[in-house]
Formats: sequence, C-alpha cells, structure tokens
Amino acid sequence: MRFGRPVIQGACVPVELVIGNLAGGLTMEEVAQECDLTLDDVRAALGHAALVVASGEVHA
Repeated sequence: MRFGRPVIQGACVPVELVIGNLAGGLTMEEVAQECDLTLDDVRAALGHAALVVASGEVHA
C-alpha cells in the first residue's frame, strides 16, 4: 500500500495504473515492459482487481 492505494510489491507501481493500461488496450507484455514489471506482477494486479470486484467494494 502506498498513500492508501494498493501497489505492486517491490515496484511501488499502483495497481490502478496496471489495470488502467490494460483497459486502455495495452497487452500484458506491453504493460509489464512499460512499468518495468514481470508478467506475474501484472497477473497479480488482475487478481487483486478480481478480489475487489468480488468483495463488492466497487462503486460504479
């Protein structure tokens, strides 16, 4: 967590940045390269997003 927001452990890249880039059309490989992450880091961000959605914490 950084400033109350979830980040990729060891990278301080906000999960919302990773998810936003994916939603914007970048591939997982492009996001990993752009953010200096591994594909497992990108998958972890997706996993976190899935947990948030499943928990009902999303307010659209």
